[in-house]
Amino acid sequence: METLHNQNIIFSKYHGAGNDFILINRFKQDISLSQKQILQLCDRRLGVGADGLIMLMPSLHYDFKMVYYNCDGKESSFCGNGGRCIAAFAFQEGIIQHNTHYEAIDGIHSAEITKISDREYYVLLGMKDINSYILDNNRLLIDTGSPHYVKKVEKLDNIDVKSIGSAIRYDKNISIDGVNVDFLSFENNTFRIRTYERGVEDETLACGTGVTASAIAAALWYGGENINIFTRIAELNVKFQRNGNKFKNITLSGPATHVFNGIYIFATDNN
Repeated sequence: METLHNQNIIFSKYHGAGNDFILINRFKQDISLSQKQILQLCDRRLGVGADGLIMLMPSLHYDFKMVYYNCDGKESSFCGNGGRCIAAFAFQEGIIQHNTHYEAIDGIHSAEITKISDREYYVLLGMKDINSYILDNNRLLIDTGSPHYVKKVEKLDNIDVKSIGSAIRYDKNISIDGVNVDFLSFENNTFRIRTYERGVEDETLACGTGVTASAIAAALWYGGENINIFTRIAELNVKFQRNGNKFKNITLSGPATHVFNGIYIFATDNN
């Protein structure tokens, strides 16, 4: 497949709880993008601006395939909010109805899409089962489709997310490949989270796999199987069935918003 040059890319912009994405329908456009082109598209000053770019692609056995790239242009592990947004996008594009099964880098996901308005959707997304993790009284190291380090904190608003998160993300004693870092607080009977995302290398407004990881941490530290967690601008819900230290039938639910459609023109060779 030829890398696209001097042509128009039709895209949609979505966000899930403030976690924003460029979505491209590969059913309609037979294109591929270089790492540099994806980085350019995601640049908040010189491009469209996004935490990541998602390709909606045909699948041999399921409704579609999700391929996710961080804003650094590199293909990444699973993205929960992106996984909810692509389900809403596929619904909008007429590829699926209200229920779907699709493939992603970490396996097969189910989703239920409820249309709230012309721009707003509510998406319930099935997540992978969790059978192993590393836990102590102050941190949880877990893979919920992407690797996460959940840190129990107080006074969440005072946390230097970028500095502390970066130090943990690049700590080779924690992970050779790096982790996403979630700061979880429980105050006034409310769970709140802030996240440093690898690949973005900064704080994002929300992280779906991070909320899922934090909900499991909350269950292990405080109990419960139906947990609401507030991100910077929205509330997400995680439900699951727990059997001892194993978690199955995990769902991540929350809003997915269609922001706008656009056309991007690559006027120069970006390889």
